[in-house]
Amino acid sequence: MSEELDLIMDDVNSSMKKAIDHLEVELTKIRAGKASPAMLNGINVDYYGSPTPISNVANVTILDAKTVSIQPWEKNMLAPIERAIMQANIGITPQNDGVQIRLFLPPLTEERRKELFKKASGEGENSKVAIRNLRRDAMEQIKKLQKDGLSEDAAKDAEKDIQDLTDKFISLVDKHLAAKEKEMMSI
Repeated sequence: MSEELDLIMDDVNSSMKKAIDHLEVELTKIRAGKASPAMLNGINVDYYGSPTPISNVANVTILDAKTVSIQPWEKNMLAPIERAIMQANIGITPQNDGVQIRLFLPPLTEERRKELFKKASGEGENSKVAIRNLRRDAMEQIKKLQKDGLSEDAAKDAEKDIQDLTDKFISLVDKHLAAKEKEMMSI
C-alpha cells in the first residue's frame, strides 16, 4: 500500500509543478510594459497552409525596451505575420516597412495595468483551481485505497501530506502573481 501512496504523491507533485509551469508561461505572455519576444508566443501565422509560430518563420529581436522587431526569413511572409498579429488582438498595431515589422509598445496607462493584472489574476486563479482539483482527485484515490485495506492512520497522514503540498503550490501561485503585479506597477 505504501508504494501506491508514494505513487499518488509523486503524481500529484509532478502535476502541480506542471500547473505552476503553465502559469509561468501564461504570465510571460502578459506584457508588463517591457518588450519581450514571449509576447508573441501563441500567435501562429499561416505558413504555406499550416499554422506556424512566428518565431519559426522570422527573427524576433528586441530593439529597445519598447520596440520588437520581426524580420521574416521570406519577404512574402510580411503580410501574413502582420495579419496574424492583428488577429491576435494583443493591443499593438504592427508597423510594416517592407523589410521588417516593428511593434512599438505604448506606455501602459494605470487603467491598462489594472486590466492586465486582472488577466494575470485570472490565470493565477485557473492555476489554483487546477491544483485544488488535483488535490481532490488524490484524496479520492486515498479513500479508495482505504476501502481496499489501507489503515486509517496512513490515510490521514497521506491526506495531510497532500494538503501540505497543495498549500505549498497555492502559495507559489500567490508569489508569482505578486511578482507580476510588482513588475507591472513599477514600470
